[in-house]
Amino acid sequence: MLALTHSGKFHADDVFASALLRICYPGIEIRRTFEIPEGFDGLIFDIGGGGFDHHQTGAPVRPNGVPYAAFGLLWREYGPGLVGEEEAARIDAHFVQPLDLDDNTGCGHPLAGMVASFNPSWDSEASSDECFAQVVGIAQLILEKRFELVWSIQRARKMVEGALAQMQDGIVLLERFAPWKAVLCPSEAQFVVYPSQRGGFSAQGVPSEPEGNALKCPFPAAWAGRSASELRELSGIPGLRFCHNNRFLITAETQEDAVAACKQAMHSPHPSCP
Repeated sequence: MLALTHSGKFHADDVFASALLRICYPGIEIRRTFEIPEGFDGLIFDIGGGGFDHHQTGAPVRPNGVPYAAFGLLWREYGPGLVGEEEAARIDAHFVQPLDLDDNTGCGHPLAGMVASFNPSWDSEASSDECFAQVVGIAQLILEKRFELVWSIQRARKMVEGALAQMQDGIVLLERFAPWKAVLCPSEAQFVVYPSQRGGFSAQGVPSEPEGNALKCPFPAAWAGRSASELRELSGIPGLRFCHNNRFLITAETQEDAVAACKQAMHSPHPSCP
């Protein structure tokens, strides 16, 4: 497959658009030019006035007023197929739109500035096309890492949903740690227990909101910041090892100890606990 974009100075817009196309079409050849050959039948972006260009009169603008650039136009086309509609909209809002806005208005953006720094300086003999290819490779790595994170969270959702279906007494048991907030925060879950990377098990209180810190039910105030010996004496749980000062996390030697700590927390005097 062959695609054309503009030659000369490059920007985050055409760089990330190229990186996205390389992910969608492995092996694609992207050429840079100042003119589109007559009868060209490949994909054209950021030049030529077609569906993936934004320089012509009447170019698309998002409902919130942020104008599309080529990266955004291509993301609108290919993003949902890569990560799903919901996540595509989130990435557009937090990653694509700022770069599109910078390209259209020159408002300034750190990542766009980094990309621009790869252009050859005025007295450099470096090839602009070679510099472009170099930074496209970096942009592709950035996108791939972003997508891998999204895909891992989507895989985690399935696992956590399965564990939630087996919840008992407001406590969800995970076979291994996985991102759980998006599933458990809107649910009836109060605590989640999972194997700790340091050995033993961890338990966390589930916040009311995925982006918030207010717990549905914190661990007892008397446990906060106490030593392991103090925790054992206060709780009567032989394997309780640690309670975070902010009362959202404990660690214990066994899953049974971690569950016991969660059950004690739910029966401790706190207005948010059931």
